[in-house]
Amino acid sequence: MRTSFFTSILPLFLAVIAFGQAALTNDAVTKMLKAGLGEDIIISTINSQPGNFATGPDDLIALKGAGVSDKIIAAMMAKKSSGKAAPPPVAAPAAPASSGTGPGLVNEVGVYYLKADTWADLPPEVVNFKTGGVLKTIGTAGIVKGDVNGRVNGDHSRTQLKTPVTLLVYTPEGVAIEEYQLLRLRESKDAREFRTVTGGVMHVSGGATRDLVPFESKKMAPRTHQIVLPNIGSGDFGLLPPASSDATSSSGRIGKIYSFRIIE
Repeated sequence: MRTSFFTSILPLFLAVIAFGQAALTNDAVTKMLKAGLGEDIIISTINSQPGNFATGPDDLIALKGAGVSDKIIAAMMAKKSSGKAAPPPVAAPAAPASSGTGPGLVNEVGVYYLKADTWADLPPEVVNFKTGGVLKTIGTAGIVKGDVNGRVNGDHSRTQLKTPVTLLVYTPEGVAIEEYQLLRLRESKDAREFRTVTGGVMHVSGGATRDLVPFESKKMAPRTHQIVLPNIGSGDFGLLPPASSDATSSSGRIGKIYSFRIIE
């Protein structure tokens, strides 16, 4: 087996030695390529050996027809024009690093949670809204706002997390993180319910904010905010994004909530 291996690579080894004894030509480059040498090895050989390359239009067409890559041809042309090694290829720009030593940031609208040093999608669930209690009119513009009740089907969220919970929110254009609401979801007959208020309500009726959980956020990048929940207790919670229109504009509507369950 060992003898067969050395026998198979011997022609390649002898070919490299032969090419090193004289100035490289187009034919030598083509032979190296046909012998199975990789692009990087051929370019390195061009850079380190004397070269006598023909780089006229017909020569370039012939090289291309023989399967010589553009990078190899560029190295040949650089060597011919300057007699020096071609400059190394420019590396692709690295992706912008996030602050600190944590995982990189995201670039799609949504909510994510920290899982094994990476951001995992926090799947949203459908929430059904209904207006609750007596609606209130603010000011003279006739804008009707008030309490709303939300209902999410199922006893618990499928996403189970342990404290401390770290969330990352990438908001839509023009939406502030303060427009999101963190809510405690209460069990109710094969479902989870919460009570909250529509955005901008100046007078809040009794109990309307009973399920609202305060949180603090840190801006990590444009439209990207991190929320750390060190200890808010066990149970089901949800991050409710702002509605595209007033929640009480009709007797009910359907929205979404990013739900999760904290277990001890």
